[in-house]
Amino acid sequence: MECSEKYREKDKEKYSEANYETDNGKSGKKYGILKRYFGYDQFREGQEKLIDCILAGKDVLGIMPTGAGKSLCYQIPALMMDGITLVISPLISLMKDQVSSLNQAGISAAYLNSSLTVNQYYKALQYASQGRYPIIYVAPERLLTESFLDFALHAQIAMVAVDEAHCVSQWGQDFRPSYLKITEFIEKLPRRPVVSAFTATATKEVRDDIIDLLMLQEPYVKTTGFDRSNLFFEVQSPGNKYETVREYVSNHRTESGIIYCLTRRFVEEVCEKLTKDGFQVTRYHAGLSDAERRSNQDDFIYDRSRIMVATNAFGMGIDKSDVRFVIHYNMPKNMESYYQEAGRAGRDGEPARCILLYSGQDVVTNQMFIDQNRDNQELDPVTRELVQERDRERLKKMTYYCFTHECLRDYILRYFGEYGSNYCGNCSNCLTEFVETDVTREARAIVSCVKSCRQRYGMTVILDTLRGAKTAKLRKYRMDESSCYGICEDVPIYRLRQIFNHLLIENYLTLTNDEYTLVKLTEKSGELLEEDTVLTMKMARERRPEPKKNTEKKKGNTAGTLLDEKDEPLFERLRTLRMQIAREEKVPPYIVFSDRSLVHMCILKPKDKAEMLQVNGVGEHKYSKYGERFLEEINRAV
Repeated sequence: MECSEKYREKDKEKYSEANYETDNGKSGKKYGILKRYFGYDQFREGQEKLIDCILAGKDVLGIMPTGAGKSLCYQIPALMMDGITLVISPLISLMKDQVSSLNQAGISAAYLNSSLTVNQYYKALQYASQGRYPIIYVAPERLLTESFLDFALHAQIAMVAVDEAHCVSQWGQDFRPSYLKITEFIEKLPRRPVVSAFTATATKEVRDDIIDLLMLQEPYVKTTGFDRSNLFFEVQSPGNKYETVREYVSNHRTESGIIYCLTRRFVEEVCEKLTKDGFQVTRYHAGLSDAERRSNQDDFIYDRSRIMVATNAFGMGIDKSDVRFVIHYNMPKNMESYYQEAGRAGRDGEPARCILLYSGQDVVTNQMFIDQNRDNQELDPVTRELVQERDRERLKKMTYYCFTHECLRDYILRYFGEYGSNYCGNCSNCLTEFVETDVTREARAIVSCVKSCRQRYGMTVILDTLRGAKTAKLRKYRMDESSCYGICEDVPIYRLRQIFNHLLIENYLTLTNDEYTLVKLTEKSGELLEEDTVLTMKMARERRPEPKKNTEKKKGNTAGTLLDEKDEPLFERLRTLRMQIAREEKVPPYIVFSDRSLVHMCILKPKDKAEMLQVNGVGEHKYSKYGERFLEEINRAV
């Protein structure tokens, strides 16, 4: 199955047309491809250097936040290199979405995975062997199968691009043993291709693992930063989580959003309540059949359902660019998972909101998941225990995120090794007025209570004792006879919890990871019992509730500011047209044009083709398909 020179030369000629005669070299071609097929005039941070290194034959590792354009870093070189680029991708949904986007842009691409019938699979392999596809997406499980390996050994593989590369690391949050087959596959090829790897979330340990396990050769490593400046981060601890969710989605009925829950039970409950309250909502978790999951996912992607309620089984590779909010109904088990899931909001660069609803039970549930984890059974017992201990430490840092009064964005960035000013102006903590408060009395009482009961109980028993609660549990443990009983009865329980959490963060107390979570003293605990010790912490100043503002129709423009109110009717008309075209072509609306492109159209109000091509995301191919209809709609409106 030698690659057909006829098809290869045809494809090279097709994509080299995109140089617009600006330059006979690679620089002009890459800019031509960027504009013609993807509709952009300039590369984003890090993209061009990664592309240049790939074209020079160097291995690369790109660590770029969600929405930063990782896929272009291997897609553009793939259209310029002699041979085929194989993209290793972990999920069927990710492959289908990427291939659909490429096909819509006028680029031939295919995927090879278990969603194809046997006939479809072999037909795709036949076309691939003829050189019809410069880009082929493949699941890692397929790499060493006889049929695929036979194809790969006789094809000219120019590059192997590993998407979601953190899946290769057992220290990553999505370790997939099948990713370990990648190097074995590459070693079987007659000629080693360029190897590129990309991920959005990777600590230093995971980054080093990627380089070692994929055997990257002197790679160019580019970390563009983890910050997503368009995302607003917020943590709440509401008494009634569902009412908080219902109120938020009521005020944002026209927007797409994801609500993540820790368990299937929560998914079912929240979805059922939202449906009864009249919202367009669907659900996704591992307990549903494959057919129902696919159907529900399509309903969300095609905007038939505005809200997706899901477990963490949903989302990887979902390239829906117009998700305006992500609400975590429960706290995730680690910061990597949280940032990856929250990062599914605002992929188009427009303002989006990430809200985490925290409760103490979330910690208990996550701890149970860690203790009962049956993943990684192929690891030896010592390594498995190390992974479990790492997971407990990650849970602790995730929990501290929910307690901190520092800048939430800065907390996230520090976790991934970046350091900023500790003020972003775009998170709930930065917009909350805090006052430095003396909490010495309450803190000393908490430590004294832990000490007097000989560190035998958990947080609830300690705080109930201090508050003087009249419960059967306290009577059973005889804590109602403690000298600490009721000494903080004048302090609201939420305030005691805040102080308790502060003591955990500052290492005055710690929690065990045993079958029962117990409060333990630390080396610092004794300091609080000394007479001259004073402990202060930031406490939110009590404020009157502000009047609610109706921001339902506000959209962000390319500068990250709000769209002018006078342009909102035009934006809605363009959205209606986009939905009409999407239904005609049976593609997700954001595949036609992203919200970002529609907003840019509202700002520029193009009158002809030349002006329309100045809109972000409008290239020659998309203009030929949709441009005239959008120009007509704009001209009618203005």
